[in-house]
Amino acid sequence: MAKEITSNYEMACLKWKEVFKNMDKEELMKELPELKVEGEYLVIYHFGRKFGVHMENGEIIAMEDELPISVSEKFNIYLLFHYIKPNSKIKGEWVTFERLKNTSQFKPAFVKSVLEPFAKAFAGHMDKLEEACEKIGGKRIKASDMGYELKAFECIPVQFLFWDEDEEFESRASMLFDISCTDFIHEESIVTIASVGVERLIQVAGLNKSENTFDMR
Repeated sequence: MAKEITSNYEMACLKWKEVFKNMDKEELMKELPELKVEGEYLVIYHFGRKFGVHMENGEIIAMEDELPISVSEKFNIYLLFHYIKPNSKIKGEWVTFERLKNTSQFKPAFVKSVLEPFAKAFAGHMDKLEEACEKIGGKRIKASDMGYELKAFECIPVQFLFWDEDEEFESRASMLFDISCTDFIHEESIVTIASVGVERLIQVAGLNKSENTFDMR
């Protein structure tokens, strides 16, 4: 029996799957060298999780675990494939979310659905944050109380910055992005990418998800 479509997000995801089915896969692999072929699938890693995208029917599967795949994860993969600009390159210039191209209007959603849940989830659990970042292949950076650079995709690195709570201040969080990331994906998708990153860290750390975290499921 076919799965019932229960949200506009799921319907839109089906649309992007159809778009992918008609794409030139060889050209896509030239623009995204991180894509590898395994059997009938194009393989891509999203925050350390291995996904396979069937080259004919566009279906996305998890290749190393049996956890559910969120609509957000599927969206991020499909939209990366669709929006990447020719000859896009990482530039090595780190900026805050609102300094990315055409993102300032999304800042309230970014703070509420990404930074606040990130800070809340790991308050008093800096050790678990470190462990989770290491497990998904993060690189420790000298910034904040606990800073890590993670790969949303190989072409979209993100710096996760966390300051733990103390007697005077609540925990807080920030993120930095390579200024080139909107050359790879639509600017509105940066919120979804960051949210998936936070969800992934919370999941790997074994902590409870904040109710404010953005979720397309």
